Amino acid sequence: MTSNAPWPQHDPAGGHRNGQQPAWPRQTNPTWMGHVRPDQYRAAPANTYAPAVNPVMPPAAALNRSGAGVVALVAGGGLLAFASLFLVLPYLVGNTGITGFVIGFIASLLPLAAVLLAVYVIDRWEPEPKRLLLFAFLWGAMVSISVTMLIQPFFALAAAPPAGMDYRTFAVTVQAPVVEEFAKSLGLLLLLLLARKHFDGPVDGVVFAFTIAGGFAFTENILYFGRAIAESATPGADLAVVFFLRGVMSPFAHAIFTGTTGLILGFAARRWHTGMVVVAFGVGLVPAMILHSMWNSMGQNFLLQYIVVQVPIFVLAVVVIVLLRVAENRLTRQRLLEYAAAGWFTPPEVDMLATAGGRRSAVRWAKQFGRGPQMKAFLHAATQLAFTRQRILSGRDVPAHQLDEHRQLAEIVACRDAVLR
Repeated sequence: MTSNAPWPQHDPAGGHRNGQQPAWPRQTNPTWMGHVRPDQYRAAPANTYAPAVNPVMPPAAALNRSGAGVVALVAGGGLLAFASLFLVLPYLVGNTGITGFVIGFIASLLPLAAVLLAVYVIDRWEPEPKRLLLFAFLWGAMVSISVTMLIQPFFALAAAPPAGMDYRTFAVTVQAPVVEEFAKSLGLLLLLLLARKHFDGPVDGVVFAFTIAGGFAFTENILYFGRAIAESATPGADLAVVFFLRGVMSPFAHAIFTGTTGLILGFAARRWHTGMVVVAFGVGLVPAMILHSMWNSMGQNFLLQYIVVQVPIFVLAVVVIVLLRVAENRLTRQRLLEYAAAGWFTPPEVDMLATAGGRRSAVRWAKQFGRGPQMKAFLHAATQLAFTRQRILSGRDVPAHQLDEHRQLAEIVACRDAVLR
C-alpha cells in the first residue's frame, strides 16, 4: 500500500507542533457512565514509538494474561452445566416425550435467535469474550434451571401462600419470579466477581443478562412447546398458540426481567467495591422479580395488559439500551482524545474510531487494498484501549490495567503498521 493512501497520518507530536503543550482534556467526564474523580485522573502515557515501525513488545508477563478468576469461572461453569444435564434433560424428556422434546427444541431456536441477535447488536461496540458469553448462555440454559428446580421445594416449605390465595397462583406469581430471577442473576454475580475485567458497566451487564435470560427461556420454551405436543389432542393448534404467545409476543420477557439486574450490577461495576456489588445484587433482584411477577399475573385481560403495560416496558428497555450505547460511544471518544493528546492518534483518527459510520467507512476503504481484517483489528484494539483507560481512571486494579494498557498501545502501533504497509 502506498504512503499517499487516504489514511490519517500519524503525528508523533500528537498534533501539537512548535513546542506547544497538549491541551488538558476539556471533557474528562463525557457521560454519566464514565465519571472520574479529579484525584484519580492521570494523563495518558506519551507515545515513545515511531509510526509504522514494529513495536518493542512489553514484558512477557503482560502478554495474553488470563485471569485465574476467568479460568475458574469458565471451567467451573462448564462442569456445572455438564452436571445439570443429568437433572434437566430427564425432566424435559419426562414431561414432553421424545417427539415433544425434539419439536420443542427446534421451535425454541427461533426466539433464542431473536435474543442472541439483540445481544450481538448491543455488544458490537466492545464485544465481550466469547468464552464468557458461552458461560452466560450455559448458566441460563442449564445451571439456572437446575438451581431453580433444587430451590423451589425449599421455598415452598419456607413460604406459604397468603390468606385467600391458592398455591398455584402463589407459585406462579411469587415463587417462580423469586426463585428464577435469583437463579439467573447468580450467574451475573459470579461474572462480576470473577471476571470483573470484562464487566465494565451497564452495557456489559445488559449483554450478560440477556445472554443468561436467553438461555433460560430457551430451555423453558422446550418444556412449554413440548408439552403442547405431548399433552394435547390437537398438538399442532396448541403448539401454534403457545409459540405465538412465547415465541412471537414475548421472546424478550426473561431478557428484560434479568436485564434490570444486569443494569444495576453494571452501574455498581463502575464504582467497584465488593460490598456495593453485593448490595447492588440484592437491589437489582427487586425490579426483576416485580416485572416477572407482573408478567405472570396477567390473566383474562392479557391482551389489554400486554398493550398497556408490557409494550411500554419493552419500548422503555429499548430506549435505555440506546442511551447506554450513546453514552458508551461518547466515553470511547473522550478516552481516545486523551490518547490523541499524548500522540497515539490524530483527531481525524478519533473521529473515525469513535463513530459507527466512521468505522464502516474505514473498513470499506481498507477492503479496497486487501486490509479489511487488519482495519477491523485496529478498530477493536482502539476500543479495548479506551475501556482499559476508563478502568485505570476509575481506580480499579490500576497496576494490572496499566500493564494491559502498555500491551495495547504497542498493539495499536502494530495494527496501524499492518493497515498501512
